Amino acid sequence: MRVIGVIPARMGSTRFPGKPLASIRGVPMLEHVYRRSQACSILSEIVIATCDDVIVRAAATFGARAVMTSADHARASDRVAEAVAQDDADIVVMIQGDEPLILPEMIEAAVEPMLRDTSIHCVNLAGRILSESELADRNTIKLVASPNGRALYFSREAIPSAGGRTFSAVDWRKQVCVIPFRRDALLAFASLPRGRLEELESIDMLRFLENGVDVHIVPIEHVTHAVDVPADIEIVTSLLARNPWHPDGNAGVRA
Repeated sequence: MRVIGVIPARMGSTRFPGKPLASIRGVPMLEHVYRRSQACSILSEIVIATCDDVIVRAAATFGARAVMTSADHARASDRVAEAVAQDDADIVVMIQGDEPLILPEMIEAAVEPMLRDTSIHCVNLAGRILSESELADRNTIKLVASPNGRALYFSREAIPSAGGRTFSAVDWRKQVCVIPFRRDALLAFASLPRGRLEELESIDMLRFLENGVDVHIVPIEHVTHAVDVPADIEIVTSLLARNPWHPDGNAGVRA
C-alpha cells in the first residue's frame, strides 16, 4: 500500500500573510514540517502543494518537491485533492504546513486505523486543549466524538458545553491537522457540494459530515500548537526548546 504525505501551503493567509516561510529558530516553518514528516517511514513520498512560486523556490532549497495548484481553493483539502489527482497513492496524508510540532509517530497513529480497517475513509487526530485561552481561541478547531471514535462535530466555538463545570472537568479536544484520506475519498471530497456548516465554521471536515461521510477520530497526548497568527511563533519557539526533536539532531536550529 502506497502512502504519501502532502503539505498544503500558501502565502496569502488572511490572519498571517507569508506564514509558511516565517522563521522559527532560524528555519522556515514549512521546512520544520517537511523534515519532521520526512522522518516518518510509512510515507513513500512527501509533496508540497502550493499556488505560490516563492514556496516552490523555497522548497527546492531544502530538497522538497513542490507542485503548483490553483489559487482559487478555499479549503486545504481541495488543494491536496488537486495535487494528487494523477497520483496512484492508496492513502494521502494531508499535513498542514502550520503544524511545526508534528512528530513522525503522530502520522503513524493517524494512518494505522486505515491500514487495519478498509471501511475508514478519513482520520483526524484529536489533541488535548490545555488552557482556557486555547479553548476560547477561534483559531483552535474543537471537536467532539462518539465513544466508538466517530466525529460528531467540529467547531471554532467551545464544544461540548461545560454546563457550569470547571475547565479541568472536561476532556477538551482540538483538531490536529494530520489528516489521512483514502485517495478516492479525497477526490470525492473535492466533488462534494460545500455545506452550510462548512461555510459558517470554515472547517473542511464539516463537508464530509454534512454529506454523511464518517470521520474517524484518534486521540493523542502529544503537545501541539498550530501557527495561525504571528503571536503563535513565540509559543511554538518556546515549545520547540522543550521538544528538541529533529531528524538531524540539531533541534531545527540553523546558525
